[in-house]
This record gives sequence, structure tokens and C-alpha cells, in this order.
Amino acid sequence: MTKRHRVIVITGASDGIGAEMARQLAHKYKGDLGIVLAARNEEALHEVASDCKLFGSVCLVVKTDVGSEPDCRRLIRATIEAFGSIDCLINNAGKSAQALFSDVEDLGWYQELMRINFWGSVWCTHAALPYLKETRGNIVAVSSLAGLIGVPGRTAYSASKFAMNGFFESLRSEISDTGVHITLAYPGVVATRIRYHGYNAAGDAAGQSGLKEDNAMSVTECARLIIDGMESNKREVVMTSKGKLARLLKLLAPSLVEKMAMSALKKEVRPQ
Repeated sequence: MTKRHRVIVITGASDGIGAEMARQLAHKYKGDLGIVLAARNEEALHEVASDCKLFGSVCLVVKTDVGSEPDCRRLIRATIEAFGSIDCLINNAGKSAQALFSDVEDLGWYQELMRINFWGSVWCTHAALPYLKETRGNIVAVSSLAGLIGVPGRTAYSASKFAMNGFFESLRSEISDTGVHITLAYPGVVATRIRYHGYNAAGDAAGQSGLKEDNAMSVTECARLIIDGMESNKREVVMTSKGKLARLLKLLAPSLVEKMAMSALKKEVRPQ
């Protein structure tokens, strides 16, 4: 298959923000896009691919568990075999978690969460970087405001996102002369089901969100902001005014930020 105008790889593309980014990019680039959709749910990926093909995009579906290094490397190999190059890697795949640290008995799922949220993006980036250097392309890392501000009840999730931020900030410095741009995106509460499927203290699916979601950002708006940030080569996309304020206040009034973070939790999940 010949290379299209742009080749974009999106992990976690079966649902939520990843799927919406795929649709928006397909609409924007019409028939000039080769898009690679990666996630564990292959059936859902094909549904997203069908939506993208309506705009003329060429789609490749690769069933991928980003918690597996061989899967991450296979994803990039499949992309090169199909398209010959990569213009953008969007590290979007991730899993949520909500649990008070004192309630957790087995930390095994903490390790698994780190494999998915942190190592998955590292493995995909390591495999794709030589090709991104050739195209002077883009890397997008979808982090979270919980990766900028420690959130109570989300020690595992915040740790994985803080790790992601540190990695990509360091990598940005290392490759600053290659022409590859790195954008870190920091969504707040977005109207997806990710928190319902994340881990609880026992390592099972939470089944509910521990965060107040009355003013959750729409998936459509979140995806648009990430794409806009990527295409304008922004270093960071902090998506809410509250998030920007909290980041500033973290330096000036850290105890106030801790109170703001606590207020984002539902009362029933706050520490007693």
C-alpha cells in the first residue's frame, strides 16, 4: 500500500477519546490519511475504521495490548509494512484506577497499571521513533490533570501519568534537534466510561466513577483540543482553566491545591 498524505497511529482507538480523534482526523484529511487503529477490542476498532473510511481514509486495524511490549513493537512493524512511514504517534491508550492506598491489599494491579499507562507509551515510542525522525513527525502523549496534580484516591493513576510526563519531557530535550515534536495533553474529567472500567482497591472493575462529573468535558471537545495542539506543535495542552490555575497554585499555595483536588472527589469515596 502506498503512503498517503499522513500516516497516524492511535492507541486506545476503540472507544472514547481515541476513537473520536480518529473520526475527526479522518474528516479533516479526507482521502489523504492513512490511519492505524490499535486497541484490544478488535470488533470495536473495525467499527471506528468503518466510520473513518466514509471520509476516504485508508485504515489498518491492529489488535494491540499496550501492556505487552511485543504487541507494541508488532503494531509499529505492521504500520511500516502497510504504509512505509509514520507521521504521528498518538499514545492515547490507558486505564483508570480509583482506590485509597490504605484500602489496597495487593499492589499487583499497580504494576499492571504502570505497564499500560507508562510502559505502553514508552514501548510504542521506542519502536516508532526512528521512523518519526525520518518524517520529522509528531508524538502525542495523552496524560491527565492527575499527572500534574496528585489526586487523592488516585495514587496509582497519578503515578503512572507523572511517569509519562517525566519521560516525554526528557525525551523532548534529547530529540530537540531532530524535528520531531512532542505534545503532552492534560485532559481533566471527560465524559467517557474510562473511570467505570478502571481498577478499584481489590483490582476489579470499579463500576462507577469516584469523581464529580457534572461539568465533564465532552469527548468531541477533548479530541479537538488534542488535535489542535498536535497540529500547532504545542508542547502542552492543559484543557481547563481550573487545571491551569491549579498548576500555578501548586507552586504558590500547595495546600490549597490539595483541598481543590479533594473537592473533586465524591463524598462517599473520600478518606474518613
